[in-house]
Amino acid sequence: MQPSFDPLDPVVIEYAYRRGFFPMPHPESGEVLWYDPDPRAVFFLDKFHISRSLQKSLRKKGYTCTFDTAFEKVVNKCADRDETWINADFVQMYLKMFSLGKAHSVEVWSEGELVGGVFGLCFGGVFNGESMFSTADDASKVALFHLVEAMKNARMHLLEVQFMTPHLASLGAVGVSKDQYHALLEKALLTNAQLEAHHFKSKVKS
Repeated sequence: MQPSFDPLDPVVIEYAYRRGFFPMPHPESGEVLWYDPDPRAVFFLDKFHISRSLQKSLRKKGYTCTFDTAFEKVVNKCADRDETWINADFVQMYLKMFSLGKAHSVEVWSEGELVGGVFGLCFGGVFNGESMFSTADDASKVALFHLVEAMKNARMHLLEVQFMTPHLASLGAVGVSKDQYHALLEKALLTNAQLEAHHFKSKVKS
């Protein structure tokens, strides 16, 4: 009898991401399906768009940003929606990846309350953004801004965000072909980068 195959095992996850694939569960069966979309949504870090409203939020909202201090809470907040692909198995997978130092979160706080955040997986010079949430004006945008700035400080190259949406496009995300993405991924993975707390300048109010 052959051992069962766990598609969400951390070794499998890293192997897949490094080759351009990411998993999502089938909405009805829960079966893990693998995606390599064409086009693929990415941010080139120097093209991140800071809108006037985001500039205002960064200056005046009094948000506090932290790194990897509430990873599980961010994941659960992202999953707490009427429709979500982040089921219990995926939550556990992300927690395992976090314990291995291969998943990270940026948290945004207001008066001690978690009001926004983003999380994803990190391999070499690539950050694979999985999801983000916001319960206050521009809070998820603030999290993404600080993630991008930290990636620059860590000499990372590519922020991958799966499927294009109008929200991501408004922040400067672009769609690249599957072949382009694989070429960008291969190049970025050559960078021996490690995203760490000291790459984040803001542990105080923005």
